Amino acid sequence: MNQQDWLAEQFEAQRPHLRAVAYRMLGSLAEAEDAVQDAWLRLNRADRSDVENLRAWLTTVVARVALNMLRSRRTRGEQPLDVRVPDPIIDPADGTDPEHEALLADSVGLALLIVLETLTPAERLAFVLHDMFAVPFDEIAPIVERSPEATRQLASRARRRVRGADPVPDVDLRAQWEVVDAFIAAARDGDFDALVAVLDPDVVLRSDGGRNAGLSQHVVGAEAVAGQALMWARVDLTRRRALVNGAAGMVMYLEGEPFSICAVTVKNGRLAELDFLADPERIAELDLTVLAD
Repeated sequence: MNQQDWLAEQFEAQRPHLRAVAYRMLGSLAEAEDAVQDAWLRLNRADRSDVENLRAWLTTVVARVALNMLRSRRTRGEQPLDVRVPDPIIDPADGTDPEHEALLADSVGLALLIVLETLTPAERLAFVLHDMFAVPFDEIAPIVERSPEATRQLASRARRRVRGADPVPDVDLRAQWEVVDAFIAAARDGDFDALVAVLDPDVVLRSDGGRNAGLSQHVVGAEAVAGQALMWARVDLTRRRALVNGAAGMVMYLEGEPFSICAVTVKNGRLAELDFLADPERIAELDLTVLAD
C-alpha cells in the first residue's frame, strides 16, 4: 500500500466521526459532506510531518470549515432563525440505517439542532466540540480566536440556552407513536378538544417553507396549534410513518409527491414540538427512497 492509499484509508475510517461533527455544526447534510470533503483536500495539501493525532487534526479542520460556513450563512441573512428547520435524517419506521447511527449518536434530535441554530457560530462550535465530542477548551480556543477561559464561557452560555429551550423528550418509541396516532386521529375527526388534550400547553410548531414563505410559520400554544392541525386536515395529504432523527415522525405526500417532513417531540405523554420541513427544494435533495415499499 502506497502512502496515498494509506492516507485515504485512514481518512475513510474517520469519515463517520467527521460527518457527525459537521452535521451538528451545520444542520445541513449537504454542507456537512462539503465540509468533510474540504477536510480531505486540505489533508492532501498539508505538511503532515507534525500531525500526531489525525482524528484531532481532522476534527479541527472540519470545525474551522463549518465555522466559516455558519458565519457566511449569517452574513447572507439566509433565513429567520425561528423558522429554520435543519435537514432531517429519515429512516423507515422499523429501524435506523446503520450509516445514520453515528450521525444520530447522543440523541441528536431535530429539536436539539433547532436550538443550536439560535446560537452564535462561536457558541455553537464551542458547545458541539466540547459537550458532544469532549474536545478540550485549549484545543477549541484557537479555532474561535479566544482564550480557553473565554471559550469555556461560550460553551457555558450555549449550554444554558440548550437546557432552557430543548425539551427533554420521552424516549419510548412505542409511546411516541401512540401520541402521534392520537394527534392524527383527532385532526382527521375534527375533534378540537381531543387535539388540545394531546398537545402540551406550550407546544411549539415550526414550519420551514424556504422560499415558499406561505409555508413558513412559528405557532405557539395548544389551541393555536390545534387550529393549524384542523386546517391542514382538510388538505388531501397522505401520511407515512418514518423515523426522523431517530424519533417518531411523518412524511406527507401530496398527489404522490413528498410535500413535508414532520419531526415530533413527545414530552410527558404530549406533543411538545412539531417541526416541519416544507421547503420543496431541500426536500428534493433528501433521500426518501428508504421509505419505498
